[in-house]
Amino acid sequence: MTKQYKTDALAAAHETALGLTEAGVMAKRTMKVFDETCLTPVEEMAPERIREIRLREKASQAVFARYLNVTTGLVSQWERGEKRPRGASLKLLTLVAKNGLGAVA
Repeated sequence: MTKQYKTDALAAAHETALGLTEAGVMAKRTMKVFDETCLTPVEEMAPERIREIRLREKASQAVFARYLNVTTGLVSQWERGEKRPRGASLKLLTLVAKNGLGAVA
């Protein structure tokens, strides 16, 4: 998956910092701080928020699931609060919440 940055300026700063780290000019610890600053943060999502995002995007559970590469049943379980999205699914949901379904198409 490609990294998603908060802004284009932060993407450029992150790319520069990565180059400095790979060249041994910048410490890996400093690079970790850049990662936390530049990359889109991922936080837990409430079931209501997941449903709100899906409805805002005018997508059925089946279509939404297809974009996120999960099953329709899992989207349903997220929206009912039976399960919580984790890992890559949570990252994709965060990107969809911020940028719409087109961000993961």
